Amino acid sequence: MTPKQSLAPSASSSRRLGAGAGSALQKGQQTKQAIVDAALGLAAEIGLEGLSIGALAEVTRMSKSGVFAHFGSREELQISVIRAHFESFYAHVFEPSMQADRGLPRVRALFANWMKRVSVEIQSGCIFISGAVEFDDRPGPVRDALVNSVNIWLAAVDRAVEQAREVGHIKPDTEAHQMAFEIHGLILALHFEARFLGLPGAVERANIGFENIISRYGKSGASASPRTPASHRNLKDK
Repeated sequence: MTPKQSLAPSASSSRRLGAGAGSALQKGQQTKQAIVDAALGLAAEIGLEGLSIGALAEVTRMSKSGVFAHFGSREELQISVIRAHFESFYAHVFEPSMQADRGLPRVRALFANWMKRVSVEIQSGCIFISGAVEFDDRPGPVRDALVNSVNIWLAAVDRAVEQAREVGHIKPDTEAHQMAFEIHGLILALHFEARFLGLPGAVERANIGFENIISRYGKSGASASPRTPASHRNLKDK
């Protein structure tokens, strides 16, 4: 056996090394996900700007170097939290809504699921809203990640309204972005009244406001009851 051959790993040892590396990678991914989950909860309470490697290390009972190794910087940690928040929003608000028929059923489903999400955020806070306040005048990757996430969602609402116009559920001269803007405005007003001011009846007012929007833009006799076929589409659904 040559020295070179003696240094080469056997097939069985190679398999063990590969399995060990895969296990370590999986464990690292699980640890990173656990850190992101903890960061999501922390950011909801104190905002993205309040996030720090040190604060997260304390919450997760890890060393600062251990947390830092998974992200490399506070900025990357903040961006990871934004992505995770958007993925959760997508899964709980957008995906179930896409099971409804195009038109007003889908617009109604989007708003209903959005309201369910807000009912949780009234207690825990919304990273998109607090982040908009924290980073509205601070250019950089964190602001870009926030803007991109919100724009994707609002574009999906715009598209749902456009489809309602295309299928004849709302008036043909409806400007889709204006209607979507008004729906978004209800959500923002609800956050302000319910979370910040603590005013009773805010949820009911938001629902009444939505029905007023539908009544103003909708065509008489248009379908309004969402149906749920077994289908899923992405945010660029056409």
